[in-house]
Amino acid sequence: MHDIICPHCHKAFKIDEAGYADILKQVRDSDFEKQLHERLELAEQDKRNAVELAKAKAASELQKAAAARDAEIQGLKARLETDEVARKLAINEALSAIEKQRDALANELEQARQEQQASARLAEATLLHELQKAASKKEAEIQELKARLDASNIAQRLAVAEAVNVVEKERDDLKSGLDRAKLEKDLAEKSMKERYETQIKDRDDMIERLRDMKAKLSTKMVGETLEQHCETEFNRIRATAFPYAYFEKDNDARSGSKGDYIFRDTSEDGTEVVSIMFEMKNENDTTATKKKNEDFLKELDRDRTEKGCEYAVLVSLLEPESELYNSGIVDVFHRYPKMYVVRPQFFIPIITLLRNAAMKSLAYKSELALVKAQNLDITRFETQLEDFKTAFGRNWRLASEGFAEAVRRIDEAIKDLEKTKEALYKSANNLRLANDKAEDLTIKRLTRGNPTMKAKFDEARGQGAVGAE
Repeated sequence: MHDIICPHCHKAFKIDEAGYADILKQVRDSDFEKQLHERLELAEQDKRNAVELAKAKAASELQKAAAARDAEIQGLKARLETDEVARKLAINEALSAIEKQRDALANELEQARQEQQASARLAEATLLHELQKAASKKEAEIQELKARLDASNIAQRLAVAEAVNVVEKERDDLKSGLDRAKLEKDLAEKSMKERYETQIKDRDDMIERLRDMKAKLSTKMVGETLEQHCETEFNRIRATAFPYAYFEKDNDARSGSKGDYIFRDTSEDGTEVVSIMFEMKNENDTTATKKKNEDFLKELDRDRTEKGCEYAVLVSLLEPESELYNSGIVDVFHRYPKMYVVRPQFFIPIITLLRNAAMKSLAYKSELALVKAQNLDITRFETQLEDFKTAFGRNWRLASEGFAEAVRRIDEAIKDLEKTKEALYKSANNLRLANDKAEDLTIKRLTRGNPTMKAKFDEARGQGAVGAE
């Protein structure tokens, strides 16, 4: 009698020598060995085809990512060049217009000054002529009065007093006319100065409005939160990239805490492929005790465990100066298993990487189940199972190495993009400095080293000060 243990129900039963011999004969039958060998070769070929297909798919995805990255870089360079040319043209046009208006105002001021000087000289000549004429006339009257003086002293005094009164009256009239002409001149100069200052103020207001408009165009819309940004980015590609995915806010706070978003993706037959718990933190989410990314990992791990999610991802803007987190995707497995910290620009790539890795794992699990169903050899079941585990482990190791290599290359591409972004930021900063220098350009700086223009403006200011007195 022999004891045989069933590999399915694990129950032992006894068979006699004849039955045991029949089983051995069936097992050792050449047809059965040939069929088993063919099935194992077919399974091995399917595994090799699946591995080649996965490698080809990964290479295609990397090529697409590189092409998209190159297109984005070229678009950014073109946009930067366009903005620089437009800024230079706007600055040149503004400077040209201001210089033309400055020259026109200076010419008008010089012409008005010359006209006022000519008017003053003409008024002085006229007044001198009138005074000379009046003096000659009065001199004749005085001579006449002197001739009559001998006849009558009283009449003489009366005549002299009357003549003096007339002369004083004429003198006062002429003085009043001169003061009136001087006042009109001062008013004209003041009006011209006020008009000039008004025009300069209008140009300054226009430059300030252009500056505000530029700032509004180059600044992201105020009020957009990190959660809204991530949800918008996911919804933009949901229909094409994740048609069977669930991505909603975590509103279940029965345990006392909750994450921000839960992502679950399923296959076409409804089998869950991957699940991710997301937590979003911006610079305004810090507290007195929680200021770093590591301060939020423990709570995120607890929320992941309570909601039954496989992975946990912290999308964070904290520690903006950290080179570790600015590198892109950071694996914090040394603290908590299957947990990552990413920047917002890597929100979609981390979902894609985790989903693709889970899809490959699901394919391997299905293959394992198929092989288990086809394995009917009772006596060699455990040996074949160990062999399959070894082969599967080898394939899994090779796939993991391929995945790690793909992640490494993606990280290198991300570092290149980060360097490109840094260069663009430096270029934008230089453009901002150039714009600030152009906006700080004033009349005082324009006349520095130009004594002719400086003298003209100093003369205009001096005349304005005299008019004010």
